[in-house]
Amino acid sequence: MARAAVQGRLGDRIRWRIAEVADRRVESDSAVTLMLDVPDWPGHVAGQHVDVRLTAEDGYSTQRSYSIASAPESRYLELTVQRLPGGEVSPYLVDELVPGDQLELRGPVGGWFVWEQQQTEPVMLIAGGSGVVPLMSMVRARETAGSRVPFRLLYSVRTPSDLLYASELRQGAPGLDTTYLYTREAPSQTPRTPGRIDADDLTRFGWPPDFEPACYVCGPTGFVEKVAAYLVLLGHSAERVRTERFGDSGG
Repeated sequence: MARAAVQGRLGDRIRWRIAEVADRRVESDSAVTLMLDVPDWPGHVAGQHVDVRLTAEDGYSTQRSYSIASAPESRYLELTVQRLPGGEVSPYLVDELVPGDQLELRGPVGGWFVWEQQQTEPVMLIAGGSGVVPLMSMVRARETAGSRVPFRLLYSVRTPSDLLYASELRQGAPGLDTTYLYTREAPSQTPRTPGRIDADDLTRFGWPPDFEPACYVCGPTGFVEKVAAYLVLLGHSAERVRTERFGDSGG
């Protein structure tokens, strides 16, 4: 099913579908995961995203793109949405949408920023804030497939209360190594001083260039550009650095 999402008919991926909220899970004070039932979903690959469209009673319509958080084999299509101050769509999805409600979505979208089960090289995932969402899909896909490919996740986040998937990541999985890099406030026993991610962090906690890892970087535009530049300067091949970014406002 996952391969069909990338290689299937374009028309099947660009048409709008009705998705019903089956459940919702609180991830943080500002984020929830929506578990969507999409009966005719064509399948997806870890790392892809969808377009979500909302239409008001007066006919006004708006849409946003959201990364898929679930593994391809999951029962529901999961989208983790973080509320943006002044946002037009995210406050409704986070605060008002309840099980039984419906929305429209289109996709899956994207074929470059993906991880597939046949890949064998080590993987380095580097997330800034809610940029962890598509990377979590990759983590889950790896576990579901029973893959032994070693994964390292470097997760940059403001404070411990801003962490997404905290319990799941804390439990871990064989071959998955997670490092939290706090930028504003860290737990008392954390040896690293809070601050933005830098080249030393990538050297200390990431895979060395001679391991030839596949590097996936996702987050705000400035974060992604800086991390990608650091990786290349450290000796990682630019062809192995895949990026996904959103604007500084998270739009």
